[in-house]
Amino acid sequence: MTCLPEEGFANGLATTLGAGLGSDLAAAFTAGLAAFFTATLAAGALAVTDFLAGGLTDILPSSEPPIRPYRGDSRTIFSVTSPANISAVLWDFGGVILSSPFEAFNRFEGQQGLPLDTIRRINATNPDDNAWAHFERSDISASQFDQAFADDAEALGFQIRGQQVLALLQGEIRPEMVRALDLVKMAGFKTACLTNNMVGGDGRNAQPENSRQADIELILKRFDAVIESSKVGCRKPEPRFYEIACEVLDVHASQCVFLDDLGINLKPAAAMGMQTIKVLGADKAINDLEAILGIALR
Repeated sequence: MTCLPEEGFANGLATTLGAGLGSDLAAAFTAGLAAFFTATLAAGALAVTDFLAGGLTDILPSSEPPIRPYRGDSRTIFSVTSPANISAVLWDFGGVILSSPFEAFNRFEGQQGLPLDTIRRINATNPDDNAWAHFERSDISASQFDQAFADDAEALGFQIRGQQVLALLQGEIRPEMVRALDLVKMAGFKTACLTNNMVGGDGRNAQPENSRQADIELILKRFDAVIESSKVGCRKPEPRFYEIACEVLDVHASQCVFLDDLGINLKPAAAMGMQTIKVLGADKAINDLEAILGIALR
């Protein structure tokens, strides 16, 4: 960071700011502020140009990147290295940007007279080699998934077809999470969407067929990268899936915060060094992310 440690600048600025406070208070204010600026500028802790451009929001060591003003909406957001040294935010899609499909699962189970969380129980049985896992890795087609899931369900005593489950996966867009994503990007953080998905089975198709799908595609275009299990051949919670995300963004795991609605997906990310946020609702998740990044996201 280029600094201008001239004492005259500090004294002049302090005198101007203190002039309107009355003679006695102005003198004390001017003297104190002049001493502060003289010391900080001489130490290389504050760039004059940054102060004039953005206001005194942070005092940075000269080895740190400068304050970068981002102007959007009606306010200015100042982005620096976050308190937690985070440079990238990774987002799950369904359950984070979209509402959780578990709500739709539970409604279906109630309508069918099935025990609550039956579908989650089926998906949690043999989780690395069941129909759901194979479909998310694109090992099988949608028609093959239909029968494979039915087989998994029957093994536990239930009659549910795979196509019935796929019809429940289209969650609602959470506008407050999209807003938070936009503000994270405006602040200069890298972003990626990490999603376990199925081709044609998660509310997305190759070409948007309706306004909802078009809206989803517009959200996905906001991310610097979208890592899809159906395309990369592995899935959360496999560690390789998170490694791919880090490689694509050119960041270390320790520089990332990851939001997901499933604890099983957060555990390997945390073990790699990521900070994690379990998304049970939008408000709490945004609060947690604000605390980590040190910026407002509403």
